[in-house]
Amino acid sequence: MRISGADLLVKALKEENVDTLFAYPGGQAIDLFNALYGVENINVVLPRHEQGLIHAADGYARSTGKVGVCLVTSGPGATNLVTGIATANYDSVPLVCFTGQVPTHLIGNDAFQEVDIVGITRSICKYAVTVRKREDLGTTIKKAFYIARSGKPGVVVVDLPKDIQQQLGSALYPDNIELRGYKPNTTVHIGQINKALDCISHSKKPVFLIGGGVNISHANNEMTLLAEKTGIPVVTTIMGKGAIPTNHPLYVGNLGIHGSYAANSAISECDVLFSIGVRFNDRITGKIGEFAKHATIIHIDIDPASISRNIVVDIPIVADAKNAISRLLDKAVCLHTEEWIKQICNWKQLHPLNIPLQDANQVTPQAIIQEINTLFEHAVITTDVGQNQLWASQFIELTDNKVFLTSGGLGTMGYGFPAAIGAKLGNPDKDVIAICGDGGIQMNIQEIATAVVYELPVIICIMNNGYLGNVRQWQEMFYSKRYSKTCLLWRKGCSTICNTPDAVCPEYTPDFIRLAESYGAQGIRVKKTEEIKSALLKAKNTDKVPTIIEFLIGREENVYPIIPPGNSLNDMVMGGENIR
Repeated sequence: MRISGADLLVKALKEENVDTLFAYPGGQAIDLFNALYGVENINVVLPRHEQGLIHAADGYARSTGKVGVCLVTSGPGATNLVTGIATANYDSVPLVCFTGQVPTHLIGNDAFQEVDIVGITRSICKYAVTVRKREDLGTTIKKAFYIARSGKPGVVVVDLPKDIQQQLGSALYPDNIELRGYKPNTTVHIGQINKALDCISHSKKPVFLIGGGVNISHANNEMTLLAEKTGIPVVTTIMGKGAIPTNHPLYVGNLGIHGSYAANSAISECDVLFSIGVRFNDRITGKIGEFAKHATIIHIDIDPASISRNIVVDIPIVADAKNAISRLLDKAVCLHTEEWIKQICNWKQLHPLNIPLQDANQVTPQAIIQEINTLFEHAVITTDVGQNQLWASQFIELTDNKVFLTSGGLGTMGYGFPAAIGAKLGNPDKDVIAICGDGGIQMNIQEIATAVVYELPVIICIMNNGYLGNVRQWQEMFYSKRYSKTCLLWRKGCSTICNTPDAVCPEYTPDFIRLAESYGAQGIRVKKTEEIKSALLKAKNTDKVPTIIEFLIGREENVYPIIPPGNSLNDMVMGGENIR
């Protein structure tokens, strides 16, 4: 039996159990959309922009554990995926992105809407390929899904020329595939595991440092059991948050540039740092020469290239986090960490995470997030990037019933809302809340239309301070309050020199409530603390319609602690006071 390449793609999607496809049509993908017309069991979702599309596929993948799948046309359709490809790949999210392409005989001739998307994305994805022979199509698609989900997950780009889509060929789609030179590690070196266990058995101040790798491998239960069995306290990166419940007595908090005082201090003072699924990037290490300088460092990671790349480790273990933690559980013993945990608890009590009230009616990010913690038990929480993300990472409480999605590696503004749409499509029975800033929400605000037409009751919480707040905070602290192009209330008639908000500032553009209503969504504005709960409850009890809640927060509210650039984890600024 001979079928077109487009029909083979549809068959492949069914074989890979793809139930949701995020797609935007165009000239060089029209045959693919024609093949999808009327197909049952594949929900083809049409967002309003390709960047919103890929962030939605990303949120779908992170929240379900499945491979997210995208389909766009060539040229600008493909290039609009680039930021989302980098975002997902940086955070090890399994995506397969199909892009239309001009016919093979036109490739390289500057044809209409032709770009070399493989060349553009090769450095920001796990694998990219243009299919140039119809007989290679089935194998290439199978390879794409296998590479995306195996080993360290990532993004695969498959470029499909129009003539390959139209050409008739074999209907065969392989059941499995073997790739020479690509053999993801599936074992654990028991000798290295024993070395690690022997090391922690002699420690007095051990710490588990947990990154996104534990969440990616779905090793949360095992990690909680390991912490309980050993009595070792747990510090997480932002991406590792939720690896154990945040209300667990052994959970310390996040570390890094905006980490808690207790978490940063624990890393600085520990004698063994047992890290799992961590990249050791600059956001968590601070000054490298001072990072965990008293500790023997153990590092488990599925990617051998990640080990000793930024921080030289003493005991490397290349393994999947879940497999390695399971092996550790078999042999781990309880350690005497009572005094060490007591010291950490003292740090937490001495310098708790807290945003002080300036007046009784002030709406603080902490109050908003704490109300979310109280009202939503089964939820997916997404964030944008900026102060909203940092406050969420500090105050959100995560249990087995809650998932936290954020752009950790690339730090992509515009991520949070479309990711929430994808998460809601993948988890229709869970509440989905997007925590956004007034800057980031506008980067993909067109996706309100997507949420409305697909009847998705996502809740969008906009923390509106009228600034690009994270950059403004740096300008305040390190650039003498020279607020250069960070005020979102600015208009042409404003002074070019401005370093503080005042009563004569213009009104904010846009009016988020009227904008929401123009799309057919619900809009609520919150100005006082006592209004937070009722607004969230109204949104929670609204079916089939998204709700935008605009929270008016303090314009110059800052995120603390903060580590100034070039400093160590010990050099935390706590609300203007330097703590050493």
